[in-house]
Parts: sequence; structure tokens; C-alpha cells
Amino acid sequence: MTSRDRLKIFCGSANLKLAREIADYIGVPLGAEKVSRFSDGEIEIGIKESVRGADAFIIQPMSAPINENIMELLILIDALKRASARSVNAVIPYYGYARQDRKTRARDPITAKLLADLITAAGASRIVAMDLHAGQIQGFFNIPFDHLTAIPILADYFKQKNITRGVVVSPDLGGLTRARELANRLGLPIAVIDKKRPAPNKAEVMNIIGKVKHKDAIMIDDIIDTSGTIILGAEALIEKGVRDVYACCSHPVFSGPALERLSAAPLVEIVYTNTIHVDESKLNSKFKALSVAPLIGEAIIRISEERSVSELFN
Repeated sequence: MTSRDRLKIFCGSANLKLAREIADYIGVPLGAEKVSRFSDGEIEIGIKESVRGADAFIIQPMSAPINENIMELLILIDALKRASARSVNAVIPYYGYARQDRKTRARDPITAKLLADLITAAGASRIVAMDLHAGQIQGFFNIPFDHLTAIPILADYFKQKNITRGVVVSPDLGGLTRARELANRLGLPIAVIDKKRPAPNKAEVMNIIGKVKHKDAIMIDDIIDTSGTIILGAEALIEKGVRDVYACCSHPVFSGPALERLSAAPLVEIVYTNTIHVDESKLNSKFKALSVAPLIGEAIIRISEERSVSELFN
């Protein structure tokens, strides 16, 4: 039996469209399974084909409803492990609770670590994730962890726009490494917005570090959640003389009033990847989705064939 014959793709209900795209790229059908609910809301999962000796990959981002989707992932891992799969690989395009990766106040939980313990205890053999909010989350796992990034996909898209007088902007100091990587791929300078957070999901712009006047700005973040950070940043950049502002991210959480805010914001375009399912009927022409299916699909192929994943980003 070849490695491709052993490879099986399963998914929860969080992002079925992405799972189908990944399976199509690899050239295998999605595994036969049934995900349903008991009348009290408990999750019932049935694997409808043999996985004995298989390398099973589960596609399941931790997006809204996040706690439901996490439980689906854990139950799928357990079901495949108990069905004698050779390996159970959790492919998590968006890792939830990642912003709770450390104690910032007394008696805070470290929920990102708790999730890592739950996934490992469920029986995962390997984790594949994209653009973690905090890279050190990889260290919460004692199993192999492949960390993918959507920056090459975003860079290829913006290269097509031929932005000559551009600047890549990080909306905060913590995202400076991400902005520098995109800037290097585009051959553009960088700037950073100095901000403070008086409370979760609230931000205040303090200053802009870098030359932005008369330039086109590309703001990059890993997550756009309520969109407050991106919109405040765009407004501050325009006040400093920026011509056009583009926003891009890996994970379109788009919670609460985000879509309405972004639609009305002074942004030329909002570019995101499909790590999280977004209802496209609620979007206007300013929103542009890019697929990560080829990247994740190629990573899965390389893992199953025991080849290097890091070469994808060289």
C-alpha cells in the first residue's frame, strides 16, 4: 500500500467547503462520516468506512461556534484513534483561544495550553495549523507541529497590483515580524502603529512609526475580529497622508459588527484567506477571499510521503 492509498481526509462541520477543496487538490474523496446531534445537543459522530492502518487528516478550524467545533474535533480524533488509524493528524487552519496564550493578570487561565492538552489527550498524532496568533503555542504540544503561513499567498496577490509607492503596515508592535515578512516579499518598506488596548476588543492608536505620507498602505494582521484595530489604523494612516489603504489577514473571524464596520471603513479592499468559513452573501465587492487549499493540500501530501514541509516556504 502506498502512502497515497493510506491517506484519508475527514472534516467536521466548521468549514466543509475548504475540506472539499483540499480533498480535490490531493485527489482523494472526503471520508465517509456522519456528524449529527442528539436532541439535547450532544454531538454524535460515526465513521462510515474502515480507517485501519490509514493516515487520517481531520480538517477543522476552531471558528464560531467555537466550542461546538472544538468538541467535534476532539470526538473525531477519538473516533479515528479507536478505529485503529495509523496516525490521526489534526489540521486546524484557525487555532482558537490563541489570544489566551499567557497570563497577563493574576489568576488568568492559559486556555491555548489547555486546548493543546485536550487535543493531545484525545489522541492526535500531529498538528497542522496556519498563522498562529502566538508562535510559542507550538511549544504547548509534545507531538509534531507543522506551522504554515498564508503570507506567500497574500504576497502573490498584492504583487499583481503593482503597488510601486507602497508601505506594509503592522497594526501593532506584536505583528512586526509578520509585516516584515510580507514587506520583504513585496520589496516594500514597513511601518508600525503604536497602540494600546484598554480592554479586550478595544484599541487606541498612539502613534505611527515609519514614513507613510503619499503612499499606499497594506495593513496586515493574523486575525480581523471585531475590526476595531484595522479601522482605527486605517483612519490614522489617512490622517498622516496615506493615499489608499488595503487590509489583509489570514483569519476572517469577522465577529459582532465587523462586516458592517469594514464595509463602511476607508479601505479600498479587505483581503482574507478561507481558513474560516464566511457567509459571502453578507459581503460586498470590497472583500476578496484567497484559498489556502493548495497550500494545506500540498502540506498534507508531503507529510504523508514523509517529505519536508518547510520547503514550501523557501
